[in-house]
Amino acid sequence: MSEGSDYIANADHELRETYEEPMSLAEYVDSAFENPTTASHASKYLLEAIESMGTRTVIEEGDEKERYRFFDDPHNDGEHAILGNTEVLNAFVDDLRSIAARRGKEEKIIWFAGPTATGKSELKRCLVNGLREYSKTPEGRRYTIEWNIATATESPGLSYGDDVTATSEENWYASPVQSHPLLVFPPPVREELLSQLNGNLDDHIDVLVEGKLDPFSREAYNYLEEQYRRNGEEELFSAITDPAHLRVKNYVVDIGDGIGVLHSEDSGRPKQRLVGSWMQGMLQELDSRGRKNPQAFSYDGVLSQGNGLLTIVEDAAQHADLLQKLLNVPDEKSVKLDKGIQMDIDTQLVIISNPDLEAQLNQHADAGGADPLRALKRRLDRREFGYLTNLSLEAELIRRELTNETPVWQADVYDELEAWIREPISVRVRDGDDVGKREISPHAIEAAALYSVVSRLDGSDLPAGLDLVDKAVLFDRGYLLDGDERIDKDDFDFDDDAADGSGGIPVTYTRDVIAGLLNEVRDRHHPDYPVEQVIMPRDILNAMAEGVGDAPVFSTAERTEYENRLVPVKNYIFQQQESDVLDAIMRDRRVDEETVAEYIEHVYAWATGEEVENDRGERIEPDALKMKVFETEHLGRFGPDAYEADHQPGPAVAEFRRNKVITALNRHAWESRNEEFEVSDIDPKEVPIIKTVLASNDWEDVRRVYEDFNPSQWENPPTNTETAEVKAETIRNLQELFGYSAASAELTSQHVMNQVSYKWD
Repeated sequence: MSEGSDYIANADHELRETYEEPMSLAEYVDSAFENPTTASHASKYLLEAIESMGTRTVIEEGDEKERYRFFDDPHNDGEHAILGNTEVLNAFVDDLRSIAARRGKEEKIIWFAGPTATGKSELKRCLVNGLREYSKTPEGRRYTIEWNIATATESPGLSYGDDVTATSEENWYASPVQSHPLLVFPPPVREELLSQLNGNLDDHIDVLVEGKLDPFSREAYNYLEEQYRRNGEEELFSAITDPAHLRVKNYVVDIGDGIGVLHSEDSGRPKQRLVGSWMQGMLQELDSRGRKNPQAFSYDGVLSQGNGLLTIVEDAAQHADLLQKLLNVPDEKSVKLDKGIQMDIDTQLVIISNPDLEAQLNQHADAGGADPLRALKRRLDRREFGYLTNLSLEAELIRRELTNETPVWQADVYDELEAWIREPISVRVRDGDDVGKREISPHAIEAAALYSVVSRLDGSDLPAGLDLVDKAVLFDRGYLLDGDERIDKDDFDFDDDAADGSGGIPVTYTRDVIAGLLNEVRDRHHPDYPVEQVIMPRDILNAMAEGVGDAPVFSTAERTEYENRLVPVKNYIFQQQESDVLDAIMRDRRVDEETVAEYIEHVYAWATGEEVENDRGERIEPDALKMKVFETEHLGRFGPDAYEADHQPGPAVAEFRRNKVITALNRHAWESRNEEFEVSDIDPKEVPIIKTVLASNDWEDVRRVYEDFNPSQWENPPTNTETAEVKAETIRNLQELFGYSAASAELTSQHVMNQVSYKWD
């Protein structure tokens, strides 16, 4: 089989898995008892779709939260994932749970508000994508009914069952508003059926199927009923719902089929936008006993399309005139096509707006009880999206805006996120007639994300000694490292009502600034080195700060405030670059884990005053010299004068061992809570002071190891000098350890050395 045939076969398989052959009403009832999800009402089905994909743990604003994977758009590789705003999304799910169970919120219209570029549009796409893909799964199948009345007039005597087969497929017409198959049953029978169905459910939320068939289906039902009654048929319902006339078909949920979306640009009279319009040319041709025929109606309104599942009013401020007409839809669950024709609706109403809708709703706020919009505001259940206040999420969002990357970042430990945050980007651009690559260097996206997040944070609740960069790090990582101490976010008293994320630099501004830099004329850097294609963190930060002064999206007060927040961001990013350079210089001087473990064993033996057994079964006695060498050479913590005769520790060294190392060992033992605690159980990386000190280097370490090193010679070091050797090794290590290119490694290390050389001597 050829590759082309393989793809055709895969497509056939996909459609076979998605669609089923139509079934009879009886077969559908049997299948609903086997899989009740397929019979769920709108809000329950939406809730089940969201819950079907499970949850994952995230850290947002420094706190652990459970996030529904549905909002990561997993079926589409994260293409329209909603980043952040987990609390808002969880509240939305809680709303759905209350609405589905009829616990007092069923009259509510869920309103997603918030400034531009906060993910509200992604919410719409994520809902559409997620529901579409869920409806393709066996447990998420969605069903409606279709009618064939041509078979009722094929012969003078009406019959059904085996005697009459359905005519051509062109005579089958599906319910134009996805009517639920169980609506065909008379109410008493339906109630009995649902009672039995819900009695078999493990779920605490019952399936509810209320109302009547849609007008189109009622017209077909009534026609068949009339024909068979005239013919003297005794088992009237069986005749009407015979497979020759009625069958149940599954459909894939999409816009127009279970999801109605009213876009900002959609126009027409309110009735047209809500339910559709009459097709005047057909009214004379269709007989409906002296009234307008529902078969001559175009069910293209947002409620008609969304019947059975979800109705979204996008950019609701453009359709404010409709909102009051939607008031009774959640309450009465019905709308009118015409004065004499009513249509029952089962849909979850969601409206999305920018802040301008709130201004419209509040225009009569001073009128108090006489406010004509008061009833509408009472029914709106507001959920507000905010700008991202997590560094990692904002970095991920910026990368999405600049590249085609869509997978959602899901890390087991924060070290993985840190690596993604600092990661460079390679972008293909056109420069005149040439197509080349530009590199956005390591930490450049991090710089843009951090500046954006810092602009969005409320500084009024900052604890003493912290700045907004510290707050941003706390919100993303959950803790700060202050020397040897780890300080958790819970140790600080941040105001839950602070205005974090309510304003600030939007991602669209950041994206446009970086895109502008990518298309700038070259030759902004060293003329003798091919580095003109590299965009550095300081390039982005300077461009963002300069552009704030001219961008009309910012007020005068915002411009001043954002400019004042630039310096601490620059300082933080420089520290990250400096750390990279130091790690690259000292790469070969790192202590291996076995040496660290040996030191911990000896310290434990020293503290307990007795031998300990390691994981190799060896008995360890404390070796004073080994501990001294590790502390002076590897930790760089103490000088020789901190020790007494025979390498015994002085007071400062003894305190360090007890308070920093042993305390951490005891904490680890308590947290592990094993029946027996052995020193061999200790992972050296669990001791914070060891981890902190060994993971970081400083310039004193460099001075101690490379005595002839001179940072002022870094740009053009003399041949055969220690500085030249260190530079060559550092450039290579920056590329291997952190993904720098040769160009960005050169620029970053030069930038760091320019600062270091000022204080080296």
